[in-house]
Amino acid sequence: MTTTKLPVFRIRPSQGWVSLRLGELWEYRELLYFLVWRDVKIRYKQTMLGAAWAIIQPLMTMVVFSLFFGKLAKIPSDGIPYPIFCYAALVPWTFFANGLTQSSNSLVGSSNLLTKVYFPRLAIPIATVFSGVIDFLLAFGILLAMMPFYHVPITWKVLWFPVFLLLALVTSLGVGLWLSALNVQYRDVRYVVPFITQFWMLATPIAYPSSLLGEPWKTVYGLNPMAGVVEGFRWALLGSKISVGPLLAVSSLAALLILIGGAFYFRKMEKTFADIV
Repeated sequence: MTTTKLPVFRIRPSQGWVSLRLGELWEYRELLYFLVWRDVKIRYKQTMLGAAWAIIQPLMTMVVFSLFFGKLAKIPSDGIPYPIFCYAALVPWTFFANGLTQSSNSLVGSSNLLTKVYFPRLAIPIATVFSGVIDFLLAFGILLAMMPFYHVPITWKVLWFPVFLLLALVTSLGVGLWLSALNVQYRDVRYVVPFITQFWMLATPIAYPSSLLGEPWKTVYGLNPMAGVVEGFRWALLGSKISVGPLLAVSSLAALLILIGGAFYFRKMEKTFADIV
């Protein structure tokens, strides 16, 4: 009688800089799906308005910005009605900011899971960022409803919309990987995140157009990846006359570098998560 030997896997801590092992992440894609679904359910558990918060947050911010920056400060809006000019920027910004904030605390919030079972730790911040896509789609639906009201036609440029959404997702995930790994080691990172988010919002052309800057500063401004995302959304959906080519190129490169650097740093620190968290 022959017995079949079961395969034996030995998990050892990595040394130094290691590969990302994205193939392993693909093997755990079902777990990734359930982590996304878990984050969505937790976000609206025991809330009075539920998913309506995804619409209320950017909508109320638009009202405040329209009153103070549009009416009182007379900030230019490139010939676009200021409310929809502002809201078109707040939709991707809210997606980015929420993903950044929640992913930065995702590892600490999943400490029980980290210390009990092995799986690719990258799945946790990735799931947190991807769970925000549902909120984004709800807020984006309001933007589509506002366009006929402000007589903004939909043109062929809307085909570029997935590109700018992907750029926002890459930026949010890249920064989230850096902050989530740092937050395990230094718990005061969670106190820095709100400041980073507020400063980044002021450095992004949400309440004002980037056309206020001349070249070459406008292209340099693209080092903020969200500048390319925001102006890209306005160009694709509202027909903004600004040339987004150079800005988008710089923003895409910056976002890609942030993501790659964050992923490798995350993998380098991954071996310490279970011991420290």
